[in-house]
Amino acid sequence: MDWHSISEKEVFLELKSNQSGISSLEAKRRLLDYGPSTLVIKKEISPLKIFINQFKNMLVILLLFAAVISFLIGLLEGGDFIDSILIFAIVIANAVFGFFQEYKAERTIEELTKMAAPHATVIRNGKEEEIDSESIVPGDILILREGDKIAADARIIECFSMYCDESMLTGESVPAVKKNGTIKPNLPLAERSNMVYMNTIVTRGHAIAIVVQSGLKTEVGKIAKEISEAPDKITRFQIEIEDLGKKISFITLGILIIIAVTEFLLRTGDIIFIFIAAVALGVAAIPEGLPAVVTLALSIATNRMLKQHALMRRLSTIQDLGSIDVICTDKTGTLTENVMTVTTIFANGKSITVGGNAFDKNGTFKLDSGNNPKIADLVELFRCAILCNDAHEVDGKFKGDPTEIAVLIPAYKAGMAVDHERIKFKRIGEVSFSSERKMMSTLNSNEKSKFSYVKGAPEVLIPKCNYILENGEVKKLTPKDRKILLDSTINMASNALRVLGFAYRENPPSSDEKDTESELIFVGLMGMLDPPRTGVREAIADCRSAGIRVVMITGDNKYTAETIGRELGFNGNVITGDELDSLPENQLLKTIESVDIYARTSPKHKVLLLNLLKKNGHIVCMTGDGVNDAAAIKNSDVGISMGIRGTEVTKQASDMIVLDDNFITIRNAIAEGRGTFDNIRKFVVYLLGANISEVLIIFFATITTLGISPKIAIQLLWINLVTDGLPALALGVDPPAKDVMSRKPRKKDQRIVDKDTAYFLAAIGISATIALLLLYSYTLSINAILGYTVLFSAFVIFEMFIVYVVRWRYNSDVFSNKWLHLAVALSILLQLGLIYSPFNTLFGIVPLSISEWLSIGACLLIFMGLLWIALKVEKFFVMSEDIMQAKIAPYTTPKK
Repeated sequence: MDWHSISEKEVFLELKSNQSGISSLEAKRRLLDYGPSTLVIKKEISPLKIFINQFKNMLVILLLFAAVISFLIGLLEGGDFIDSILIFAIVIANAVFGFFQEYKAERTIEELTKMAAPHATVIRNGKEEEIDSESIVPGDILILREGDKIAADARIIECFSMYCDESMLTGESVPAVKKNGTIKPNLPLAERSNMVYMNTIVTRGHAIAIVVQSGLKTEVGKIAKEISEAPDKITRFQIEIEDLGKKISFITLGILIIIAVTEFLLRTGDIIFIFIAAVALGVAAIPEGLPAVVTLALSIATNRMLKQHALMRRLSTIQDLGSIDVICTDKTGTLTENVMTVTTIFANGKSITVGGNAFDKNGTFKLDSGNNPKIADLVELFRCAILCNDAHEVDGKFKGDPTEIAVLIPAYKAGMAVDHERIKFKRIGEVSFSSERKMMSTLNSNEKSKFSYVKGAPEVLIPKCNYILENGEVKKLTPKDRKILLDSTINMASNALRVLGFAYRENPPSSDEKDTESELIFVGLMGMLDPPRTGVREAIADCRSAGIRVVMITGDNKYTAETIGRELGFNGNVITGDELDSLPENQLLKTIESVDIYARTSPKHKVLLLNLLKKNGHIVCMTGDGVNDAAAIKNSDVGISMGIRGTEVTKQASDMIVLDDNFITIRNAIAEGRGTFDNIRKFVVYLLGANISEVLIIFFATITTLGISPKIAIQLLWINLVTDGLPALALGVDPPAKDVMSRKPRKKDQRIVDKDTAYFLAAIGISATIALLLLYSYTLSINAILGYTVLFSAFVIFEMFIVYVVRWRYNSDVFSNKWLHLAVALSILLQLGLIYSPFNTLFGIVPLSISEWLSIGACLLIFMGLLWIALKVEKFFVMSEDIMQAKIAPYTTPKK
């Protein structure tokens, strides 16, 4: 149907809806009929598929194949097939554990995706409410505001100066003008001015529209198949994890081949035993589950961050947070409370103090002399604040922009009937506020005349005024008057007040912007206060001690920005957007390194600062809330949108949403990001460090006269089950170390296994190998089965000890992770239960006496001594390297 070419009445009849919207019950019924308003067909999480995926690893398949062959041979020859059954049991147990890890990670990601889904404002049951965009159905009444991402195709019913960015559909770079009314049929999409389309963006103004198509039936739904088939984005972090796993696999497989060949030539010659033992070692040593464990760790971190009001839209961004060295943050609502309260009015040449709380409709007005001003002389000021305003009251609560709510409250305090004024002076047009214009105007009419009401930044508004209203009389605005008004603005701003000017014009010659916003009558100034948030000053200090520079970018004037900045601990110069525009690039690149406060800026200045900082080699986090901030947020290294004030477009462009709009949340998120990277590195080091010693010991035992246990396959699989599972997972919930915000930011190209980490891995693996080989050779000389048992148990004890060694390396508090202690205790109990139960014979082991446990303890001491020596050697070489660099520095950078 050509929805654009039929009348509004026909649209309502066709969709069985009206101005009050459909009912919630009808919406549920239509959602079943039409389906969710989404372009991507969701792939349901299949538990069966995830479980089957646990067996897709080639080593596991080979192990199961070998176990089947061993079982059949044992069955046919009447031999021992218990080993085969145990291998099956342990592999299944490992698969079950892997399944729960991966399934939990997938479910967590799904829940987070739901939380990050866009929302839409609709009228249902005659009331305004916010719903998930996916729940939109034909017949819904959409309320569209600047910055909204439109949730469905809709026909406009009411429209106020609205423009939409439809470039993604039409290719037009200029936003399309929108209006209500009927237009002729068979028009191309770009010319359907009374229609709005799914996934396009409201760039200016607001409107009310009725949904005509949703989901895959929308215009953009026609290309949904291509979108749904697009491959998932693979991040650098994911590539690094996969690359690490592959390298370890190749190295381990090379060693396994040597072990298998050596064992075949020098030992048993039993091909099945050798094959099973080699593959079991591969399963135990190769961290094939590393990507899943990393994903789960990121998911756990995301849930923890969510409790601190930070919603991560992309899991991989968490580790990027640790690289940030510059935070560019908004002032209003992020550094401040965002509860604007008008405290001062300047009108009729006098300053008036406004009393009462932020949202309290009762208050007082006092002149500097202590007398009460004449409210009648303030009516035009309050009327302008009422009519040039989109804030409104719903069920006793104010909704709208905090600044607009603030300037509306004094009218209530003065006893004016706000709703009556809006009915009496009906709005018939508007020019919306924008950060470039720094003003807003509305065109209103009553029975006799038309009026344009304007509010905006005084320095922009006053030059457009030719007259001034004083004590009910309109006078010519003289240069002296202009100076008084500008001085009053500066005086209020120097007291950290945000100042807005108000003016009007009676019967403008036309509704064009040039007429409604010129030859205005100035009526007054309002100064409002937005105090700094409690704890933000300390959070900024924490960021600075962590090597992160904090830059404040605000649209407020220079004086307000400087005053609030001083309260929050900012020092140095303040630069305005105009001053930035006047500087050449080479000077800008130097200036931005010393200036931390930017005032009277627009979104284009955010993009400029972002590009300059990145050009200087910084890793930049950019915050924003408006639709025009989306470009800067999307192009920053970590883009952060505001959950309360942020538009849907900005949220969709961001990597993280700050749900409470608080800078403290950003500081906490950075700490969590650094802690999460530490945790990933911890269990990579733990898994690889422990596995290195397993591979090396089996290797040396094979090529020497020591030999290996006939039950080595099931022993290695058991070790893999009890040590690589719960303890490694528990490392993922380690809280950030106490010194995490005392370190410098991590370089973005720093790998998980860097030079220092590789040395630490080697130190753990080689020290453990030497200590365990000494223990193994000693106990083997007493009794072969005793030697196998001691090595088997020592592997488990050592790996549990290595967990704490790794945490010590990264300054984790010993008692900060109760889940790790429980996991370690459970692993040790499982090992003890196996050794001292009748099942020990199945594993070819015997119960150990106190003396054997003491020998394992002595072996641990040897390991600690060797590791201590290795770390001291590392420290010596690091110091030597620093000294050498210090010595050659003057020669590498000669003075000109």
